[in-house]
Amino acid sequence: MQGLSRGDGVALWRQIEQAITQDIAEGRFEPGDRLPTEKQLAERFRVNRHTLRRAMEALEANGLVRIEQGRGSFVQEHVLDYALSERTRFSEIVSAQNRIPAGRLIDSATLPASEEVAERLNIAPGAPCIMLRMLGAADGRPITYGNNYFPADRFPNAASVYGEKGSVTEMLRAHGVTDYRRKLTRITARMPSEDEAAMLAQPRTRPILLVEAVDADLDGVPVRYGYVRFASERVQLVFDTPED
Repeated sequence: MQGLSRGDGVALWRQIEQAITQDIAEGRFEPGDRLPTEKQLAERFRVNRHTLRRAMEALEANGLVRIEQGRGSFVQEHVLDYALSERTRFSEIVSAQNRIPAGRLIDSATLPASEEVAERLNIAPGAPCIMLRMLGAADGRPITYGNNYFPADRFPNAASVYGEKGSVTEMLRAHGVTDYRRKLTRITARMPSEDEAAMLAQPRTRPILLVEAVDADLDGVPVRYGYVRFASERVQLVFDTPED
């Protein structure tokens, strides 16, 4: 149990703030961890809940914790800068920030292209396309959850190759596409469905970012249409504008 210095001129709530800040800095609580309950912390520091709440409010104001009504207090996670540019590559973006990328195939299906998918991929409505539902993570924490569509005649083994390699870039390369460029990006935001919140390991009370994207090969032929959800607490989208 950690004691506080009383009567030395430093407010008790400030000492609690400093103690929890030190706990986080020294790794006793990792990003994303739930902190002990208000009752447990009040007992640890031997203070009333009003004093403890002031300390927690200061920690939240400093960006170290987030307080969720009805769920508790959590150590704020590191926010990933996700650059949207002509060359958007999940693994490269995550690795460049000294974090470990991982892609996991949730499920796949061969489907007739809807009018929207057909338009984005420049194929005939009803033509077969392969849908891959993927989960992307950084250091084991999910940050993206997306539905991605590929022309089936050009990428017949998309599911098996992605399942093995966990990388869209490597899957495309295995089918002869050595490079590709972003052709379209559209961003919106909304509250998540129950499934989306569960897959992204976030509460339904927090919004998600939605990125609709089309990638094309160097001849301008679309190779992927994606509808990807981002955990907004863990990612900030950055537009990388090329220099003139």
